Amino acid sequence: METTLDEYILQHIDAESDYLQRLYRDAWVHLMNPRMSSGHLQGRLLKMIVEMVHPHRILEIGTFAGYSALCMAEGLTDDDRLYTFEIDDELEDFTRRWIEGSPIGHRVEFIIGDALQLVPTLGVKFDFVFIDGDKRQYLDYYEMALKHTSPKAFILADNTLWDGHVVEDAYLRDNQTKAIRQFNDFVASDSRVEKVILPLRDGLTIIRKKQ
Repeated sequence: METTLDEYILQHIDAESDYLQRLYRDAWVHLMNPRMSSGHLQGRLLKMIVEMVHPHRILEIGTFAGYSALCMAEGLTDDDRLYTFEIDDELEDFTRRWIEGSPIGHRVEFIIGDALQLVPTLGVKFDFVFIDGDKRQYLDYYEMALKHTSPKAFILADNTLWDGHVVEDAYLRDNQTKAIRQFNDFVASDSRVEKVILPLRDGLTIIRKKQ
């Protein structure tokens, strides 16, 4: 039933571009853990949210194959920029080729390195942040993002339901699950922001920084 419903949803939303389809297929052929790519549904949602928010500067933490970066870049103008950070340098050849080969690749600054160290050196205030890096560092990414975002900025955090493990006692000792639970608990009680969790794919938390 779930698969049928998923297929129904994909048939009734905007199509992804042929370029994104090819990127997604290539990730499944050549990369480990290809399900880490955002995919069709989440990609269309990211694009639409960017178009709704109209950010001028986007920060993405965790590029992986570049699919989500290009989806968000679709919602930008040529005067806007998306800065995406990937700490795994083994992904650079694959991801840089797909980003730079895209018709909108010029909107994306692809940077290999630790976002926690490098973002503070940019001198950029971001209007929109997408967190999808090391789950054990989500709280660190979050606090860093709050320091380098404009008032009323949006922060999206991916994988915040973690395949449902956040409510399963069997995963209480798993370090990544523990980190996601800590992040969720912290954000839920953080008076600096408004927040909502969407049960989309693996969980997507939408956070709005207050004035």
